[in-house]
Amino acid sequence: MSKKISTGTILLAEPFMVDPNFKRSVVLLCDHSKEEGTVGFVLNKNLGLQVNELILDFPSFDAEVYYGGPVQTDSIHYIHNVGDLLDNSTKVVDGVWWGGDFEKLKFLITSDLVKPDNIRFFVGYSGWSTGQLDKELTLGSWVITEMFANYLFNNKSDSLWQEVMKNKGDRYEVIADMSDGLNWN
Repeated sequence: MSKKISTGTILLAEPFMVDPNFKRSVVLLCDHSKEEGTVGFVLNKNLGLQVNELILDFPSFDAEVYYGGPVQTDSIHYIHNVGDLLDNSTKVVDGVWWGGDFEKLKFLITSDLVKPDNIRFFVGYSGWSTGQLDKELTLGSWVITEMFANYLFNNKSDSLWQEVMKNKGDRYEVIADMSDGLNWN
């Protein structure tokens, strides 16, 4: 299974996952290593907060904050599409970078070179220790697919799980249309 996953892979929660941290989630893997484990961010769980509400010395900026995952929820991370401008960013896939120099990010925002559509902020992250994700994949907890920058920057988060699932085609289109809560009579 681990051959299929790498940095830049998307994990889609299987439709019956009950873990509230990951129910109907779309997780972008930003760092995957067999030796060190995996780090990713849930792309579709908007917290209804603005970044200015969480970071006091941040420039005025109308950017929403998302729930990145249950690990270190006292931390803030960001994924963006301005890697060429933001020093020390890590390229995840074409058009998507993770992190970078925080002071320079504030400068770029103040200079109006980074707009809210260029970046997404996350509270916490999703993490798996070595071998943990492989076990979850073996159990069928996740559907694997590839990442495209438009999933992050040109989609509404509340329909992202369905859209990415449908883009896989075939049986996944049927899965995407399944009700969020099945009623067993």
